[in-house]
Amino acid sequence: MNERKRQVMLIAKKLFIDKGFTATSVQDILEEAKISKGTFYNYFTSKNECLMAILEDAHNESVIRRRELLVGRDKKDKDLLAGQILVRMQVNRELNLLPIYEAVFYSNDEELRNFVKAYHLSELKWIAGRLVDVYGEEAEPHAFDCSVMTLGMIQQLNHFWKAGSSKDPDIEKLVHFTFRRMDALMSDMIEQKDVLLEKHFISSLEVPAGDLKGKLQEDLLELKKKLEQEQFMNCVEYADFLLAELQSEKPRVSLLEAVSRSFREASNSTMLADRVNEILFLLWKYIDSNKTNS
Repeated sequence: MNERKRQVMLIAKKLFIDKGFTATSVQDILEEAKISKGTFYNYFTSKNECLMAILEDAHNESVIRRRELLVGRDKKDKDLLAGQILVRMQVNRELNLLPIYEAVFYSNDEELRNFVKAYHLSELKWIAGRLVDVYGEEAEPHAFDCSVMTLGMIQQLNHFWKAGSSKDPDIEKLVHFTFRRMDALMSDMIEQKDVLLEKHFISSLEVPAGDLKGKLQEDLLELKKKLEQEQFMNCVEYADFLLAELQSEKPRVSLLEAVSRSFREASNSTMLADRVNEILFLLWKYIDSNKTNS
């Protein structure tokens, strides 16, 4: 994503929050961003696609931060899982996306509602998988039920807190409270062999690992050239390493994880930081797919 497109997204997001998504027109975005209609439609096919790009960018940021938290840590640690769930809430707050999600939720726009629904299903699937990591394989039949209840408890406790207090909810306290309750729920469901939702309720949104690997290599080569042009040589070294590792018969996941985090940190102060994030999002998806299929 080029810098100009990102600036348009930031301006559009501010307008969506200030005026409301429905009340904001493409013309409003053109005037505020000082761009032509042709430039806007070169970036996005519609106002909806602009909004979806904003939400997708936030989703990718959440995925990267969550995966970075796992590096070198025990995936069975419940506090770690609670911290990962907090990441999504923190990113939404940092980027002030809650008003946008609410606008989509109450809209009649089927395209946007389906887009947000897909991400919600993806979130439920991710939580279900992490619950199995934490509670073991015996929790697998109950994981989707518990993922729905986890999000439901967090959301309802959050709403009640807002209704009953003038202070902002302590989301860290709220999430950790939820996971303490999940201990008893999961234990009882396993003991009672109680299942409501089956796997088919959660759609698989995974991209095949082979497709990801090819795209990763292509995108990394393109990024490496840009890094060389801008003389970000320390970042070039990270790109080179990732490319070499991806070309090997059996990429070493632990090294990919460690180097990707260092790559992200090194690129944070550069004009290509956003592009690095986009590629690292694909890398984490490739790593997860590779683990699943191994």
